Amino acid sequence: MERMRRGDGPVKMVMAVVPRDETESVLQALVAGGFTATFTDSRGGMLRQAQQMLFIAVNKEDLEEVMAVIRDSCHSHVRVEAEPAGEDIPPSLSGSLTTRVGGAVVFIWDIDRCETF
Repeated sequence: MERMRRGDGPVKMVMAVVPRDETESVLQALVAGGFTATFTDSRGGMLRQAQQMLFIAVNKEDLEEVMAVIRDSCHSHVRVEAEPAGEDIPPSLSGSLTTRVGGAVVFIWDIDRCETF
């Protein structure tokens, strides 16, 4: 059963940028909670990671439940990659690149009008 109904009050748009390998668990949890999402591929960040952007229209009173689903389904971790020594950089001076990856970035905005045809 879809949770957003026309005339139920203020609607929010949630855009969650989620790592591709965590998308399926987020979508399954959203569907289990009665929510729906549209998604598209995305690529970005320092490491040009493959990601999905999820778009979820939700009634204002259900917003925190959707946020909890995303929060519980996405986890960040630190990735350390060795920087190879270059021609001009001796191995003793090369280092590593530490980057936080995974997790979700969520944007929320008001929807003035939402129509289903």
